[in-house]
Amino acid sequence: ESISEVIKRIGFDDLLGIGFAMPGPFDYVNGVSYIKGVSKYENLYGFNIGDAIISSIEAPEAFGIRFINDASAFAVGEAWAGKAKNYRKSMSVTLGTGLGSAFINDRIPVVDGPDVPLNGCVYHLPYGESIADNYFSTRWFLNTYRELTGREILGVKELVSLADNDKIVSGIFEKFGNNLAAFLAPWLIKYGAEVLVAGGNISNAFNIFGPALENRLKSEGWNGNVAVSELKEDAALLGSAFLFDEEFWKAVQHALPLM
Repeated sequence: ESISEVIKRIGFDDLLGIGFAMPGPFDYVNGVSYIKGVSKYENLYGFNIGDAIISSIEAPEAFGIRFINDASAFAVGEAWAGKAKNYRKSMSVTLGTGLGSAFINDRIPVVDGPDVPLNGCVYHLPYGESIADNYFSTRWFLNTYRELTGREILGVKELVSLADNDKIVSGIFEKFGNNLAAFLAPWLIKYGAEVLVAGGNISNAFNIFGPALENRLKSEGWNGNVAVSELKEDAALLGSAFLFDEEFWKAVQHALPLM
C-alpha cells in the first residue's frame, strides 16, 4: 500500500523501477524470501515478493524490481555517498539484531576471491564457542549483562544510558570493542580495506566502545580509518536505488546469488 501511494504521487513515467534491500536468506535473483524464525518475515517464506509487488501496483511491462542484501546495500550507499565515498576499498558492518557486513571495491560488493570470507560476509565465521553473529549483536549485550548482574534489560539503548555511571556496563562496551577489532582486523588487513564504516543501532554507542575498537585495530596492525555512518538507514536505500544504475547492475549481478 505504501509503495502504491508513492507511485500514485509520482507516476511510472519517472521511475525505472524499485530496488529493495532485504536481509537473508533470500534469493536476490528471483525475489524469493527464505527467512525463518523472524516473526515479521515468517509469512513471506517461499513467497515471490517481486511478482507480488508488480501485480499489486499494476506496473508496466518494462518496470523493474531488483533486490540486494541489506548489508551490501548499506555498504554500497556508504561507498556512493557516505563515509566511504573517498576510498576505493572499504568494509562496512551493521551492528544490531545480527552482524551484517560487506566488502566493497569501487562501489561493487566483493563476494568471492582469496581476500574475503565465503560470500563476502563474516557473520557465519567461527568465533568464541559458536559464530561471530552471536558475539557482535544485541543478544550478546543482553546475555553478557544478565550473566554479570543477574538483571534483564530490553536493549543496547538501555545499556548506553547506564554506561557513564556503571563500571560493569562500560566494561561490557570496552570488551565488545576489543573483541570486534580482534575479529575484524585480519580481514581488514587481508582485504586491504582503507576504511571501516559502522552502522546499525549499536553504532549509536560508538562513543563508548569506539576508542577500544580503534586502539585494538591499530595494535593488531591495521592502519585504516574508522567512521560511523551518518546516512544510517538511508545508506541502504541509496544502495538499493543504485541497482538501477546500469553499469553497477551489470557489475553486481554475478554477486547476487552468493549474497
